[in-house]
Amino acid sequence: MSTPERSSPGPSRAPRHSSAKSQRILACVLCQQRKVKCDRRFPCANCVKHQTQCVPVAQTRPRRRRFPERQLLDRLRMYEDLLRQNKIKFEPLHKESGLVARIPGLHEENEDSDAEQPESEGTDGPFPSDPSKPKSAYEAKNIWYAMSHGFRGVNNDGDLDDGVREVMVGKTWDQVFDNDDHLLFGSRQAAVNVSTLHPEPVHIFRLWQIYLDNVNHLLKVTHTPSLQGRIIEAASNLASISPTLEALMFGIYCTAVLSLVDDCQAIFGMPKVDLLKKYQFACQQALLNCGFLRSADRDCLTALYLYLISVQPSTDPRSLSSLLGVAIRIAQRMGIQNESSNSKYPVLECEMRRRLWWSLALFDARISELSDYRTTTLAPTWDCKAPLNVNDFDLRAEMKEPPAVQGKVTEVLFVILRSEIGEFVRHSPFHLDFTNPSLKSVVRDLPGDGDLDALEKIIEEGYLKHCDPQNPLHFMTIWMMRSALSKYRLLEYYSRYCSEPQAERQSDTPMLYAFRVLESDTKIMTSSMTKGYIWFLHLYFPLPAYIHIVQELIKQPVRAEARQAWEIMSDNYEARFTTSNFVGTSIFRTFAKIILQAWEALEEASKNAGDPAQEPFDPPRIVLNLKRRIVEITQKEQNANPEQQPSDVMNTDMTNLLMSIPMGFGNAESLNGMGGPDSYLGIDPMPYPNFPGQVSSMAEMNHMTWASMVWGFRERRGW
Repeated sequence: MSTPERSSPGPSRAPRHSSAKSQRILACVLCQQRKVKCDRRFPCANCVKHQTQCVPVAQTRPRRRRFPERQLLDRLRMYEDLLRQNKIKFEPLHKESGLVARIPGLHEENEDSDAEQPESEGTDGPFPSDPSKPKSAYEAKNIWYAMSHGFRGVNNDGDLDDGVREVMVGKTWDQVFDNDDHLLFGSRQAAVNVSTLHPEPVHIFRLWQIYLDNVNHLLKVTHTPSLQGRIIEAASNLASISPTLEALMFGIYCTAVLSLVDDCQAIFGMPKVDLLKKYQFACQQALLNCGFLRSADRDCLTALYLYLISVQPSTDPRSLSSLLGVAIRIAQRMGIQNESSNSKYPVLECEMRRRLWWSLALFDARISELSDYRTTTLAPTWDCKAPLNVNDFDLRAEMKEPPAVQGKVTEVLFVILRSEIGEFVRHSPFHLDFTNPSLKSVVRDLPGDGDLDALEKIIEEGYLKHCDPQNPLHFMTIWMMRSALSKYRLLEYYSRYCSEPQAERQSDTPMLYAFRVLESDTKIMTSSMTKGYIWFLHLYFPLPAYIHIVQELIKQPVRAEARQAWEIMSDNYEARFTTSNFVGTSIFRTFAKIILQAWEALEEASKNAGDPAQEPFDPPRIVLNLKRRIVEITQKEQNANPEQQPSDVMNTDMTNLLMSIPMGFGNAESLNGMGGPDSYLGIDPMPYPNFPGQVSSMAEMNHMTWASMVWGFRERRGW
């Protein structure tokens, strides 16, 4: 086949313009798309070889608009940041914005002018991302861009500007390596037709509705208006669903089934545990089909996250923490933890990336509390903004600008407040004391100089007072946020005083914090409105509050708050321990042990007091219930194995016992932070040994501080 005649002049014959510098001739469109070298002739040799039309690009590339004012503002903010770091007073260009500025009395020096200050762009939370730092402060430089940028002075090959980038490296790995996603979920003996594992269309929509009712408002990692249409279309032809959407649908099935309390058999004709295992297996296969370990698709990462949520109840937190590490690394490779990366996407995609990152980070933080407190992702090393306080229907794919916030109470209220509290905590010294003290030098300024009173005022006045307690989501939000704030107050207390002598830290205030945690938790657990949210609540068993109260009662059994303490613990015990059957697990043994030792300390103190005028303590409900269950389990154990001698667990040293307790009941036997996997599957509880023995002496308890038994030994266990 003869070669067509060259009709266009080569680079040496390019026409010249009036400017002194000759115009640059660029590679043709096809060569640029295929990323091959073009000889700059039209038609070029590559197009002639492949018998395709050679299309030249525009002779001049459009230049990006530069905004010198923006550069000037960035530099000014950098200088302001340096002044703040060196504690030099100055008048900033932009004063504090957002809700912090609108609450009178929070900062007296700005009280007169704060109400007139406009909010920062894209900020609607209690405190915006630090305006004193450039947008790229948390974004690492791109080595591939730097290398390709350096070629510009070497030759005039325009391909090098865009050729040497990470996308080329990624495509190279795709060509070199086969699918290796089996590293996490194991290799498949044969291909699995995942489409056959979907439920019937009517059950697809029922699971979708359960997900919207019980899961969506607490996580908000999917966009309901856009996803619902895709699911409806997919249900009509299950065999042609895209791999990522299919994985996401199975992730939704998993979390929907997890959230069911007692209706699974009646609705789907299958026990909950069997249905959950079925969809978890299908989700694994779907994730393998979309190459989840190498994918940069947000739907794929969301599917992996929902899968990890569904396996949490029956998984050792240490193992789950490792799996979450994979998800976190995928998210970091996608750049969703950096605001400068997210801002390059359209409004809807940017917002969903923020929501996904914050949900991942908060889930990882909780699992870290149950396994190793220091491995948390909740650290001041990234700058992803908190999600916008807007409803899903306010976000549309075609939007060019973020929607305006219409009010404080939206369907993302729960997610917003969790993110804002997380934003505060990750920059707080008391949090970094137990995670990574070396990061204290990079934290940003917080409202009220990091005082939790300021944060509580922001949350209460800015959000919670606008909530309707008759709304299930609002009710859940009110008491979960108050419980979280009290928990962090307790954490701050031990961070501040754990190294001081015992005599210098006598205070009733931490006891009140522990009371608030249990009281808030009891309100949520006993409300009929939160039935669909029980799956989430099981992950947050308030063990730190129990341990603090028990510790104080052993030291001072007849203190003024003793009766109140036993009443509060009894209420929470009845609310928590009746929602799932975990009698007989090692968690129950440990919990019963510490409670009964506190009661024995009170009985011993009452005998020694010898004051007939003192009103006697009646055994509280929690003690009566624990003793009754102990007798039942002991009798069952003896009937099952008469020759076996029960172990004497009550003589174990109390300090060593408490140091071995994960701070959220998070081990392999603690399903949902409450019971073990056996109880979840409906299997008979494990045998429970007798509880003979004497209470630990007061001398033993004097050195059993919170810090020494937990955070001082966080190498072994975490909160």
